[in-house]
Amino acid sequence: MNNVRTVSDTKRTFYTLHTRPINTIYRRVVEELMVEMHLLSVNVDFSYSPIYALGVVTTFDRFMQGYLPERDLESLFNALCQAVEQEPQRYRQDAERLQVLAESLPINDLIAWLSQTTHLDRDADLQGHLQAIANNPNFKYNRLFAIGLFSLLELSSPEVVKDEKQRTEALKAIASGLHLSEDKLNKDLELYRSNLDKMAQALVVMTDMLSADRKKREQRKQQSTTSVVPPTANE
Repeated sequence: MNNVRTVSDTKRTFYTLHTRPINTIYRRVVEELMVEMHLLSVNVDFSYSPIYALGVVTTFDRFMQGYLPERDLESLFNALCQAVEQEPQRYRQDAERLQVLAESLPINDLIAWLSQTTHLDRDADLQGHLQAIANNPNFKYNRLFAIGLFSLLELSSPEVVKDEKQRTEALKAIASGLHLSEDKLNKDLELYRSNLDKMAQALVVMTDMLSADRKKREQRKQQSTTSVVPPTANE
């Protein structure tokens, strides 16, 4: 009998590996990413790619910005990957390799490569993955892969990503070349960008609340020290 690991198994492993409490605002981020990675890991059509790894790393790093204590971030990421039986170092190394590659390429060259209209002699491993994706009718498209693609474009040219017309054209070309659903790609990335904005707003609110709480504590401390009247000389 083939026992497929359950979400509960993955969560149990995660909390065994990372034993420190997780700040409330970030717990949902960690658990949603964990469940998403778990469901992909047990899907027979899913295959790892460095673009997927970049999507995982980017999602974690972006949504965990501002996390305190900062020293827990490495433990959280490692536990997240190990809980789905993956090697965190592989994710980090592949993501870093692609980040450096994207930053070194003109955006038009990158789009042509990702859409497989041009083959660049720059990274044989990535080229192999892109060809495999384009030629696999059962490729398991997923949101984290989409975020990886988006991150490559963003690293190459933030200006193109910010321009709706250019961004739409780039994603259309990539979706066509890799035989992905353009509609799914656009919807997933729209939601991703929207969630980034919401997270940024939540962090501003949280920072303001912490600042206000700190000021109140300081005021109470001042009041308590000034309210103590020293005894007079006649007492």
